[in-house]
Amino acid sequence: MSAERQSKAPMRSIVSYVRRSEKLNDRLARAWARYSSKYLLDLGQAEGSLAVAENLRCDAAMIRSVWGRDAPLIVEIGSGQGENVVASAREHPDLNYLALEVYQPGLAHTMLMAGKSDLDNLRLAQVNAPDLLARMDPGLINEVWTFFPDPWPKMKHHKRRLVQPALAEELAKRLVPGGIWRIATDIEDYALHVHEVMDGNPKFRNLGDLPVSLPTQHVGKGTADQAESLPHAMFMESERFGGRIVTNFERKGIQAGRVIHDLTYQVSAD
Repeated sequence: MSAERQSKAPMRSIVSYVRRSEKLNDRLARAWARYSSKYLLDLGQAEGSLAVAENLRCDAAMIRSVWGRDAPLIVEIGSGQGENVVASAREHPDLNYLALEVYQPGLAHTMLMAGKSDLDNLRLAQVNAPDLLARMDPGLINEVWTFFPDPWPKMKHHKRRLVQPALAEELAKRLVPGGIWRIATDIEDYALHVHEVMDGNPKFRNLGDLPVSLPTQHVGKGTADQAESLPHAMFMESERFGGRIVTNFERKGIQAGRVIHDLTYQVSAD
């Protein structure tokens, strides 16, 4: 792991999660014991902390040291149970993958699946993603995935949503020129939120070519049923990303009648 002392104070980090009980069942505990030394990155964190060490620097040399090669890097923010990142890592052994997740059971499940497939191109980090991104060198990442982030449905909590202008600015620096940020949500109001954050950002281009009608005013928990009666406008979104498998989480959303919104943004190549 490469590290150097930072001369400036780190930016205030986005915190889009709530710490939960993380007791592992026997199966996941065995997976953690067996595979964490292979898959889990040591970020110099204090015990129980999701913030990285102050002197951490994630650069090309660190990538080569961890993965043992130079290859395009795909980062999933909020990898959950790991179904997507493991499936893609299995399908594309020529790519490097990094799964960022705060919840230990999800990480343990990801390790279990990765270990069963003996994957060498995947690593995991238990970290608040913006903290790690802030320590990465520019142009280190080829793609970022954010699939079904916590919607924070209450209006007063919308500011805690992961997709925010500050994160977009960080990713504009960390992605290679022409790099991609893929976002998916089954919450209509979150899709509106993404458009508000991203469509006006001059550092990104919306690659969507599918017109989608969305309310132009936000709703929250308890008022979502009013969305249909609000003024609507057309926004451009993407067809389903072929590299995203249908997880149990997404399947439940579809069965509940929710529409899946795929949004794809590309960093300017200038």
